[in-house]
Amino acid sequence: MISKRAFLHSAAGMALASLGARTITPAKADAYPSHPVRWIVPYTAGGATDVISRLICQRLSERLGQPFVVENKPGAGSNIGTQAVIAAPPDGYTLLLTSTANAINASFDPSLPFDFAKGIMPVAGLARIPLVLVVNNDLPAHNVAEFIAYAKANPGKLSIASSGIGTSLHLSGELFKAMAGIQFTHVPYRGSAPGLTDVMSGQIQGMFDNVTSSFELVRSGKLRALGVTTHDRSETLPDVPPISDVLAGFETSSFYGVGAPHDTPQAIVDLLNKEINAALADSAIKQRLGELGAIPLPGNATEFAAMLTTETEHWRKVVEMSGQKKE
Repeated sequence: MISKRAFLHSAAGMALASLGARTITPAKADAYPSHPVRWIVPYTAGGATDVISRLICQRLSERLGQPFVVENKPGAGSNIGTQAVIAAPPDGYTLLLTSTANAINASFDPSLPFDFAKGIMPVAGLARIPLVLVVNNDLPAHNVAEFIAYAKANPGKLSIASSGIGTSLHLSGELFKAMAGIQFTHVPYRGSAPGLTDVMSGQIQGMFDNVTSSFELVRSGKLRALGVTTHDRSETLPDVPPISDVLAGFETSSFYGVGAPHDTPQAIVDLLNKEINAALADSAIKQRLGELGAIPLPGNATEFAAMLTTETEHWRKVVEMSGQKKE
């Protein structure tokens, strides 16, 4: 038998230990992040992906007290960077800039070594960017209807550029071609810039491009914009009508968001979602996104997950309708 004093001492020790056990987990959760966070952008440096990522990362760094570091990991249509994040520990210290490419590749690339829907945990939406059909100024087409009429009257004479096979720019063109019942030659480039250069020179007649990288060329008169790919007009190019005014049901766009490895703690996801939404509501960030032609995508993680599902299904239908698939 033990003495009463010894028993009380032991009981008190057990109570303190129990209290400590109950407080350790919240303390660790509250400590996130305790060291720098990698923000993987699966594209080369520069362009809208970098600008948007650095805007949000700067805000997160300021609010959460640790650096959120943008790391470019391009290749294989965003698949190299995506796979790196899927394989990372699910601790909140490796995040992915998700994009339209992830939704497209799920059906466009049958050789994918991963399942994006199962490997990435949706965290938050960032922005949506309309695409715009731009053409060389010498092309005798000043609107979408005239472009379609010209293509039908001149079969085989049109070439349309894109930023690469399997991109939203490429598949938007293929969807347009299928819905309009026209033919043109697709010419893939490594990025938008060289394609736009050849459209301006007249070597290529047109291109579907993100509003972000082409609106200044349109405003300066170097390219002619015929239509935007979203159902509503773009605030960046308010005088350019939607393509759906001529082709009912036509709608595409590029989107960006944030994902984390599957099984990342919900508390971390919720914290990141809260801070990203706060950043999107900041007037300075909203203004900068507007200057890029981007539309903020606020909402909780569940809403972003639903959007990813919808986008993946939408692009599956586009891939099927266009007949395009990676070989």
